Amino acid sequence: MPKKAKSKAKSKAKLNIKKSKKGRRAAPPKRRKVAVSIPALEAAATKAADFAAKHEAAAAESKGAAEQRRSDADAARQEVTKLEAAAKKAKLDAAKSAAAVKEANNRAAKLDALAKKARREATGREAAAERARLAAAEKARREAAQQAKREAAEKARLEAIERAKRKAAEKAERDAARKAEREAARQAKREAAEKAKIEAAERAQREAAKKAEREAARKVEREAAKEAKREAARIAKMEASAQAKREAAEKVEAEREAAERAEREAPNR
Repeated sequence: MPKKAKSKAKSKAKLNIKKSKKGRRAAPPKRRKVAVSIPALEAAATKAADFAAKHEAAAAESKGAAEQRRSDADAARQEVTKLEAAAKKAKLDAAKSAAAVKEANNRAAKLDALAKKARREATGREAAAERARLAAAEKARREAAQQAKREAAEKARLEAIERAKRKAAEKAERDAARKAEREAARQAKREAAEKAKIEAAERAQREAAKKAEREAARKVEREAAKEAKREAARIAKMEASAQAKREAAEKVEAEREAAERAEREAPNR
């Protein structure tokens, strides 16, 4: 679209130059000044068209201010069209009457000033478009930086959650291992206590059996000692009785012998 507008503006400018040349051939020498001003006006209009086309190209590059620049470009084209129409009118006025030369020159000067103003405005619009493009780029850069920052924060948050999960799992595993160790220790302790209890009971039973055996042996020994004592007493009693019987028998025998001896001695007296 900008190239077509540019070529159209150039063709119009060439046509106007040819018309101005034809008019310059037919006009008297005093109108040469007007003919020279008109091509300058056409050149200014062409430059304004070029600036408008450049402005359209610059407006097409920026997305954010595209509509505004398009409207500015349309306004510039309308201004160029007005300038071209004014230039044509000025040429017609110059061809019709030499009295309008001064007015045409004034108009040409005004149109030249308007063209300069349009060129400045187009330059300002180009600068504004460049500023808008730079602002959009800066905004996009800031948004990209913020997005990257948010993504980094989200990534850090997810990594922190993952680390916390891993730590919690490791802690749970350690707690489970410690709990299993404590349970195993308590089980071993209970088994050791039960075993010690059983061993103590068995030891107590053995001690009790040994004690009972010792008590029984001592009782048997006491009974045997009593029996031996009773037997010894009985034997001693029997021996004493036998001794007393022997002594009595001996005494009886001695008394008998003494009696017999006395009886034998008695007749002899």
